[in-house]
Amino acid sequence: MKRYYLGEFEEVVLLTVAALSDNAYGVTITHEIIEQTGRSVRLNQVHSALQRLEDKGMIKSKMGNATEERGGRRKRLFVTTALGRRVATDTQLTRLHLWKLAKGTLGPLSEI
Repeated sequence: MKRYYLGEFEEVVLLTVAALSDNAYGVTITHEIIEQTGRSVRLNQVHSALQRLEDKGMIKSKMGNATEERGGRRKRLFVTTALGRRVATDTQLTRLHLWKLAKGTLGPLSEI
């Protein structure tokens, strides 16, 4: 299988799309990332990451129905693909393996 690599922000966006399930679109993804990570994130950054993830085949999008709250405009909704789920799982396993290797060398969290 071809190896896929995710940047840290792409990983955060991919996991947020998965967490939001049927309600993953640009604005909700941006707000969720801000809420969960406390980092400053702009909508255009999220859209760029979504485009890269879609180009890599890790997410797919479709247009949702028009809503009154958006003045009749439609939302582009995102979902993870089987590839995206596999890459996320592989990334998690790699990180867990590295944390186990580093165990004891990083010191207590209070020192970090």
